[in-house]
Amino acid sequence: MDNHHSAPAETGAPMDYAEHERTYEMFLAGAKWGTMAIVVLMIAMAAGFFGGVGIIGSLFVFIVLNIAGVFLLR
Repeated sequence: MDNHHSAPAETGAPMDYAEHERTYEMFLAGAKWGTMAIVVLMIAMAAGFFGGVGIIGSLFVFIVLNIAGVFLLR
């Protein structure tokens, strides 16, 4: 079950470093945009539930903050 390797890890399969970098960049972009979307959603929900702006006002807040977020995070 347990594989005991005495050789260095570099002697295994060749690494595709360009693909690794692209995957890492996509992960960072997904984390950044996903975090922005969740934060904007929470702010819009709070405005709708506690601010008294209702569903239409909450939707407006959501759209405006998403547009602002896109410009700020580019």
